[in-house]
Amino acid sequence: MKVLILNAGSSSQKSCLYEITDEALPNQALQPLWQGKVNWTQDRGVAEIEVKTATGETLQESIYGDSRQAHVAYMLYTLSRGATKVIGQLSEIDVVGHRVVHGGQDYRHSVVITEDVKKAIARLSNLAPAHNPAALEGIEAIEKSLENVTQIAVFDTGFHATLPEAAAIYPGPYEWIEQGIRRYGFHGISHQYCSQRAAHILGRDLASLRIITCHLGNGCSLAAIKNGRSIDTTMGFTPLDGLMMGSRSGSLDPGILIHLLRQSNYSAERLDYVLNKASGLRGISGVSSDLPQVIEAIAQGNYRAQLAWDIYVHRLRAGIGAMLASLGGLDALVFTAGVGEHSAGIRQAACEAFGFLGLKLDPEKNQQQPVDEDIATSDSAVRVLVIHTQEDWAIAQQCWQLLKK
Repeated sequence: MKVLILNAGSSSQKSCLYEITDEALPNQALQPLWQGKVNWTQDRGVAEIEVKTATGETLQESIYGDSRQAHVAYMLYTLSRGATKVIGQLSEIDVVGHRVVHGGQDYRHSVVITEDVKKAIARLSNLAPAHNPAALEGIEAIEKSLENVTQIAVFDTGFHATLPEAAAIYPGPYEWIEQGIRRYGFHGISHQYCSQRAAHILGRDLASLRIITCHLGNGCSLAAIKNGRSIDTTMGFTPLDGLMMGSRSGSLDPGILIHLLRQSNYSAERLDYVLNKASGLRGISGVSSDLPQVIEAIAQGNYRAQLAWDIYVHRLRAGIGAMLASLGGLDALVFTAGVGEHSAGIRQAACEAFGFLGLKLDPEKNQQQPVDEDIATSDSAVRVLVIHTQEDWAIAQQCWQLLKK
């Protein structure tokens, strides 16, 4: 089965092609035959295309076109043409899977995309304005390029559909529930994949484990996973809630927003920009939303950069503590995504607060750029894992399972 994956972002569209030949899914992620990426510059008419294949062929090109759909279509063209050709024709693709950030309350599981599903994704764009419209563009680009191929939507909110009501419902007026205002949670594809991978690495039954997964990238979220199900998470109605992030504030006293609206002539649009684009590491440090650049500024004695680090660590520890309370104990703490996978300092700072649980980090293992490894000491009461998140493979798995039913 040839499975094409499209993972849409606000300024990029990543894609990869897997070929699953076995009757059963392998335990570890397959290497894609082909990977493509479109990066959009500020000039909407220009796109940077990057393509590479499993055999080492590469392509980098700037292209011009009237629409994002045209750019995605050109990227797909490289699957069956030129040096990066890996298939004879696009009709060989059996299924296309899409990461869709917001599925609302109606879409708790992966589904075959129909006109009704497309309308729902569009309707939910007001809750995920940077992502759902981009996913729709990818779906429509596939419709034009591959016509009647089966397309499947895999929702980032789906894994968190198991949240108990006490964790999901905000303590506002009850009418909010009827309006669909609740905690949805995000990064679900990553949290689910990492919990399953953790169980495999540890040789344990996922249903027996209490796991906290820390997805720390430009966006950050935690999930408390018990018996393989999400029972608590930090992101909420939107991806703005929870931990301090690269440029997002995370949780705030809502009274601050009321104050700004009353006293500072803030509009909803300006608040949106400030909270999503000008807060977090970028807002506090004044340096960057990128943690390595903040760390570099700390080394040069930058006070604000140090403050940004300190707030980030404080809120990460507090978030882990909240997830710990929901689980009533902890078997494994998992770090993933850009910061989680690559920042030994963040992992160390997070783990230091939980020595009272018997958690003991192995400093040497932590520094050795671990991938899919346990970096706790042998006598630690809690396992600590660094897992390379594989969202694309997780989407491919769900496509395979849906078509095999």
